[in-house]
Amino acid sequence: MKTYTANLMTQLPHSIFGELKEATMKSKKELIDLSLGSPDLPPDERIRQRLAELTLKPASYGYTLTGTSRFNEAVAAYYHTRYNVDILPETEVLQTMGSQEGLVHLPLAFCNEGDVILTTNPGYVAYEAGIRVAKATPYYMPLLKEHHYLPNLDAIPKDIALKAKLLILNFPGNPVPAMPSVAFFEKVIAFAKKYDIIVLHDAAYSEFYFEGDRPFSFLQINGAKDVGLEINSLSKSFSLAGARIAYFLGNAQLIQTLQSLKSHLDYGIFEPIQEAAIVAFEHAEEITNRLRKTFKSRHTLLSTGLERLGWEVAPSAGGMFLYAKYPQQHWDDRTFVFELIEHAGIVLVPGSAFGTEGKQHVRIALVQDEQTLQRALSRIHLWQQQKVSH
Repeated sequence: MKTYTANLMTQLPHSIFGELKEATMKSKKELIDLSLGSPDLPPDERIRQRLAELTLKPASYGYTLTGTSRFNEAVAAYYHTRYNVDILPETEVLQTMGSQEGLVHLPLAFCNEGDVILTTNPGYVAYEAGIRVAKATPYYMPLLKEHHYLPNLDAIPKDIALKAKLLILNFPGNPVPAMPSVAFFEKVIAFAKKYDIIVLHDAAYSEFYFEGDRPFSFLQINGAKDVGLEINSLSKSFSLAGARIAYFLGNAQLIQTLQSLKSHLDYGIFEPIQEAAIVAFEHAEEITNRLRKTFKSRHTLLSTGLERLGWEVAPSAGGMFLYAKYPQQHWDDRTFVFELIEHAGIVLVPGSAFGTEGKQHVRIALVQDEQTLQRALSRIHLWQQQKVSH
């Protein structure tokens, strides 16, 4: 049988993770995998118990179609408690099957072929995939050290801004865990209103902060609901990555449009997962306090250790990744990563997988315990010494 492949399939961004998987399968070393941002901490026991209880009930297996009213109300209560943001659960919340699904489908709801979408470089790979699926045109805003890894809105040409339909932001970011200021978000809102652009803020790592006040929600800023949405997820903050549950919230008109699109894509998330998520929201402060203590300790250990080895680690006060420039700059980042797998048994992600501005950098996930991270540092140190001696 002759098979056909849509042109779209050649335009989707290449995934580095398949190559990393292949390289690790060939490796004969005991590997320390710091590539995928998959939480190694289990969900809170109360979350697991609730999920287990409800999966045994025969009535749990019907379609949910959308987020249940209980789930939407729990999201609204969580945002009121955590951020003092008032959300209408009936009209300003939309559940998605994880943030990846929501992010990839978002441009389909608002952008026509050729419309411009403003996105960061480097940026999370799902943004690029969503742009390509919608046949929109990306405009890349570089995240540079001299701008504290925040996009410079003043550098966007006026003709590009006039064509833009959507602006995608992510703080703390992936792969760059930068933090915005209130003033930055106020500037984003003014920019969006001036050019009539929808803003999407990806807040998947909002509970990962290590010092000072927690990251604020985009929706806390006056006027944010007028121009956009925030997407948040339970994957990282509550260790529910495999459960695939996240949500948009914000502008009711935009939520309604997304709801209309979603009605053609799926029949809702398994109700026991929704109920388990409600338990997570109800105990959010206690659960995420433990999370922050663990990840702060890992962040400090690894960033300090790498800096002692001559690495340049991007400053960060949150997120679940480190973004770093390695000392062996005569290698491109892909070569460096595969050399590290082969000779040191450490798995990282090349920064160029997230955009051209990520070249000569790597992303490191804080998904191993401190003892393992210390072993990783020791292996890198030994490998670097061997390279110098040769």
